[in-house]
Amino acid sequence: VSDCNATLNGEIIHANYSFITSNNLTCMNGTMNYKPVQFPSEQYWNKVALQRSSGLDETGNIVWYLALCLLLSWMIVGAALFKGIKSSGKVVYFTALFPYVILLILLVRGATLEGALDGIEYYIGRQSNITKLMEAEVWKDAATQIFYSLSVAWGGLVALSSYNKFHNNCYSDAIFVCVTNCVTSVFAGFAIFSILGHMAFVSKRPVSEVVDSGFDLAFVAYPEALSKLPVSPLWSFLFFFMLLLLGLDSQFATIETLTTTIHDIYPEVMKKLRIPITLGVCTLLFFLGLICVTQAGIYWVNLIDHFCAGWGILIAAVLEIIGIIYIYGGNRFIEDIEMMIGKKSRVFWLWWRMCWFFITPVLLMAILVWSLITFSPPTYGSVLYPAWGTAVGWCMIIFCVIWIPIIAILKIVKAEGNLCQRIVSCCRPAANWGPCLECHRGERYSHVVDPKKEKEHEIPTVAGFVY
Repeated sequence: VSDCNATLNGEIIHANYSFITSNNLTCMNGTMNYKPVQFPSEQYWNKVALQRSSGLDETGNIVWYLALCLLLSWMIVGAALFKGIKSSGKVVYFTALFPYVILLILLVRGATLEGALDGIEYYIGRQSNITKLMEAEVWKDAATQIFYSLSVAWGGLVALSSYNKFHNNCYSDAIFVCVTNCVTSVFAGFAIFSILGHMAFVSKRPVSEVVDSGFDLAFVAYPEALSKLPVSPLWSFLFFFMLLLLGLDSQFATIETLTTTIHDIYPEVMKKLRIPITLGVCTLLFFLGLICVTQAGIYWVNLIDHFCAGWGILIAAVLEIIGIIYIYGGNRFIEDIEMMIGKKSRVFWLWWRMCWFFITPVLLMAILVWSLITFSPPTYGSVLYPAWGTAVGWCMIIFCVIWIPIIAILKIVKAEGNLCQRIVSCCRPAANWGPCLECHRGERYSHVVDPKKEKEHEIPTVAGFVY
């Protein structure tokens, strides 16, 4: 503590902390100013682990041990995916479920520590900062996080679901995944903030003074809290092992999306060369990632995260829902789902029609526009990015989404008729798209195709069409 307010002879004074302690006075709550200090974990993270440079302008050298870690990560991904969904599906049983075990262990350990309740109340209770909900950045980050953890608009969900049987109950799967994801996030919050509350108790600071976000939470604040526990290497190992498994899970879905795309375009080539192509993709992405393990690497990671994982994914999501609901047709989409899971009442679909036709597009557009209006240049801690860095960020977003209008224009140019006829024809399902045919719709469908023999008919799934 640097200084604070205290009561002396019935008067409120403001004095240095040394004066307060020497006179056996007590600081008044909420008046303490803290000295600018760094945790040992923060110094280790910046000076040893990252060997962080002064900014994006100073690239520095490749940090060799980070490059080896990156190589090891891609080797694990390549080994798990070399047989496609057959090998990754088995690996995911462990990488997706074991983090729950670690989270439960950390939660039980955290709940037994002094000060844990203060951390929980800061997370979700009397000490929560509700005013943060008035910031556009918070809503953009929240939407981005949900999209990332659910793999919505990234292509992963569609790519993996395209391997399902045609009559798989995609509705119940979607509800289960969404509920599980949100419950997991809340559950993880209790595990994180109970231990941060203990850290605040030990350091005699408010919880707000020890809580960080992003990289600093994962690699500074939480490890610092774990270091103060008995048998700290064990808890640190479990925590970072959990992060590794979660990262691998995300990467499995991303690479599977790429390989599924290649398989859809070149099925015969993929059947013969799946392993070389998968390893080639992993090798290419390893080399592209080398800039992220330089001394300025953390600035690049933060820049990519700030732009591509924020606005880029929101733009993609808005275009996807407009494409499916307003171009392909929301009612046709519902009929496709009913063809897979069976007929449902109009009341059943009322809520989803409200979401798909109005609530979701409006909310996404509002968050997107609000965050763009309140845009501020990216920073990493107190380090400001140069103007060219911000320009590179915008170029990354443009490069990600520009292919959508480019492909649309190419399709329209190749179509026949006048401009209106070309646009209308491009918005219709292709002739070989099974569910667009009337014989595949309605109650007769179950008699037309035997679900056990559906592969013989080569009818694509809804997921396959969207993809």
